Formats: sequence, structure tokens, C-alpha cells
Amino acid sequence: MEYRSKLRNDLVDQLFQAVLCLENEEECYRFFEDICTVNELKALAQRLEVAKMLTEKRTYHEIAERTHASTATISRVNRALIYGADGYKAILLKLCKKN
Repeated sequence: MEYRSKLRNDLVDQLFQAVLCLENEEECYRFFEDICTVNELKALAQRLEVAKMLTEKRTYHEIAERTHASTATISRVNRALIYGADGYKAILLKLCKKN
């Protein structure tokens, strides 16, 4: 069964196709440095680390201390892990297999 996002439209499809064209870390840095602000990119990286730590059953206090994420951000990521589209879970699983 194909996942149908509520966010799906031609512009988002184009963005995701662009991301899928990236071939290595250097290309990722170049693309994301152009398309995102420094703060946006750091926020995305922070959320991924928060998701990783939540799946490791770390406490909100530990996560906030290490990532400097607010409890609101940690809670939002936790909600996505529980009720979301399983995107965090899928990518964390792939990252675990890669390492």
C-alpha cells in the first residue's frame, strides 16, 4: 500500500526528487546549505538526534541536555514517533544498518 501524504503536491514532489538525486555527503551539504538557513538545517539535525535518543529510551532531561532542544521540540518529535508516518523510524533503522 502506497503512503499518501497530506502534504503531497507538485512542488514537494520536486523537492523530494531533488533530494533523491543527491549522490554523496558533499552534494548534500552544498544543496542543503543553499536551500536552508543555518538555523533550519541545525533544527532538522537536532530533531533527528532527538528521535534517535527517544528510541534509545533516553529521558527528556538527557535529551535536552545533550541536544539543547526545548521540551516542546522533544514532545513534538515524540508525538511524530508515536502517531506519525514512521519516517523517523524508517530512517533511523536505515542509519543503524549502515553503521
